[in-house]
Amino acid sequence: MSTNPGSTNPGGDGDFARQGTRPIMPKTAAEALRPEAGTPPPSKRSRASRSQFVVFLNFFLSMVILAVLASGAALYFGMQAFVEPGPSANGDTFMIKPNTGVQEIADQLERRSLISDARIFRLGVRATGNESALKAGEYAIKPRASMRDIMELFKSGKSVMYSLTIPEGLTVEQALQRVADQEALTGDMPSTLPPEGSIATDTLRFTRGATRQQMVDKLVADQKKLVEDVWSHRAADLPIANIDDFVTLASIVEKETGRSDERSRVAAVFLNRLAKGMRLQSDPTIIYGLFGGKGKPADRPIYQSDLDKQTPYNTYMIKGLPPTPIANPGRAALEAVANPSKTDDLYFVADGNGGHVFAATLEEHNQNVVRYRALQKKQADAAAKASGQTTAPAAPDGNADSSDAGANGENGDAGGDDAQ
Repeated sequence: MSTNPGSTNPGGDGDFARQGTRPIMPKTAAEALRPEAGTPPPSKRSRASRSQFVVFLNFFLSMVILAVLASGAALYFGMQAFVEPGPSANGDTFMIKPNTGVQEIADQLERRSLISDARIFRLGVRATGNESALKAGEYAIKPRASMRDIMELFKSGKSVMYSLTIPEGLTVEQALQRVADQEALTGDMPSTLPPEGSIATDTLRFTRGATRQQMVDKLVADQKKLVEDVWSHRAADLPIANIDDFVTLASIVEKETGRSDERSRVAAVFLNRLAKGMRLQSDPTIIYGLFGGKGKPADRPIYQSDLDKQTPYNTYMIKGLPPTPIANPGRAALEAVANPSKTDDLYFVADGNGGHVFAATLEEHNQNVVRYRALQKKQADAAAKASGQTTAPAAPDGNADSSDAGANGENGDAGGDDAQ
């Protein structure tokens, strides 16, 4: 380095030269036109990369990836089909019998067009861990129910429920006919009829497959429990000897009136008569004595001559209660007899409007009968006039007036013209 700060380097070795920088050398025209070298070729593949194992491994991994993608797509579309609305526009009921497998259930659903694909249903049930959770029973499948909806329904066990109704006042034979006619029940009827009055008047709920014997057993057990419960809460001064007589009188009250506001008063009339040793004179007992458990045909009137027919149930001729109940009494009739109204009534007669008028004396009762007969005649004349007849048609010879025998078997009076 020069010690002379003012000196120059005419040879071109100034600062750039001192720093080791190469001077830019101009190219000739030939050199500028000469092509530059390209990217060098790759080095030769190793033997490992060319081995059969590596080739197979690459192929296998590719197949695995494709399989995973295909499985994912299948799972996605399968789950979509599992939860989308089903093919059934109307829905239907479906029965699963005990010990039925998922595959058989799926096949039956597909055959009945309740699902679109049995395989998807089967796989969906298994994938959700519900293969052993489907319960036997009869199910109501809603319209357009998805496979998931159907699976959840089968898991719930909420089977279709049927009803069996036994109305108050039916005989045992009539009640058991309803059991026999219920098509959802299975099995035979009992070989012998239970005693009259021993069937509960109730509505039972059950699933398809319940047996008729089970229904009868429950109706008998329920009635026994009800009767014993009401009997245990009876009034202390009832003129009734035992629980069997209690059911018998309740069955008579049941047949005499269907009105809740007068049951206890009708019961009081009969209990007052029993206490005085008077005949009950109840028309429904006559009917039972004539026709038994089958009941009176709807087109058969009650004749005056029927009152004179000797049967164990004719309370116009016998004193006290008949030998058995004449129907199955309901809770209201049982409670009316167990705790009757406190009255002196000994008679009642139909009032023409579905009820009754009551009397404590025969004189008052006879006046009520006259009024009722006048009302009957007025109604008959009005009906005849409406039909174009000049007078009301005559009653059949010997036909009993409802003030005496209850022409329809429901509105008879206790006492009639008997002054006992």
